[in-house]
Amino acid sequence: MKKGHQVTMKEIAKKLGVSVSTISRALKDSPELHPETKRKIVEMAKEMNYQPNLLAQSLRISRTKTLGVIVPEITSHFFASCISGIQDQANVRGYNVMICQSNEHLELEIANIKTLVASQVDALLISLSRETNHYEHLFELYNREIPFVLFDRVQEDIPVSKVTFNDVGGAYQVTKHLLEVGCKRVMYISGPEDLYISKKRKEGYLKALAEFGVAEDPSLIKVTDLTSEGNIAVAEEILQMKERPDGVFCMIDPVAVEVLIHWKSQGIKIPQDIALAGFTNNPTSAVIEPPLTTVSQPGYEMGKLAVSHLLDQLDGIASDDPISIVLETTLIPRQSTQISK
Repeated sequence: MKKGHQVTMKEIAKKLGVSVSTISRALKDSPELHPETKRKIVEMAKEMNYQPNLLAQSLRISRTKTLGVIVPEITSHFFASCISGIQDQANVRGYNVMICQSNEHLELEIANIKTLVASQVDALLISLSRETNHYEHLFELYNREIPFVLFDRVQEDIPVSKVTFNDVGGAYQVTKHLLEVGCKRVMYISGPEDLYISKKRKEGYLKALAEFGVAEDPSLIKVTDLTSEGNIAVAEEILQMKERPDGVFCMIDPVAVEVLIHWKSQGIKIPQDIALAGFTNNPTSAVIEPPLTTVSQPGYEMGKLAVSHLLDQLDGIASDDPISIVLETTLIPRQSTQISK
């Protein structure tokens, strides 16, 4: 152990194979725990030279009643809905919210965390940027015992609570729908492959193919960086394929909308030439021509649940042990996949 290193309750918990909340209760001499459990924990704390973090304790006692929120982009309809849910529920619980956006950049995400921590927020809610492919800044938060919850775009190895959608199930639904309306060659347009939602929605896409006895074809999986330039490049790349797909599922609606607009400019008829579907149910998806088949995910509800769980942890209502909250999605079929056979 490094000289000057301050042992945390998380390290004691890992050593003994118990939860952080159990360590905390033992060191507070809680009557809820078995005496033998408390004895083992107290002895291990002494052996590891654990010293209570008095600064952290004082901050928890004298809270700022402010939460920090970091999202990839504020202008996105989905994240705007999440923020609305977070703010409404936080206000009901007597908390204010400081909102930062990473603009999909890892460096800005790290800078946002530092700014919010320096502002002494009580806890954070974080949805990761598309560039986030290493996680030292999140593990640092965890090791400093700063409470945070990840939502929507998460990293599975960070031992904190996470709020996500059933991305596998939603992607399975929309891929199954494309196969059921008669598509034989269904393509998945993914976002950056490190993104949690990219991986999970690909998993759902492959699950539907397997159920219908369709072999996975690597040429029918394309990746975009989620920029307009990247989305249009993928759309054009598909048009240049010798054997085009007859159905395309895009990871999120903004990708599908840009693909649709580009294809229409090139004389492609949707869904007659290629059926097209998205995921998110952005407002644009209902008014574009043809209206886009998509998957609804309730961002407002996600925001409410994420902040409620975080505040329950702060108030000791919920355990500090990480949990996974998964919200269901709903397929919304529209004209972009109504193929006439």
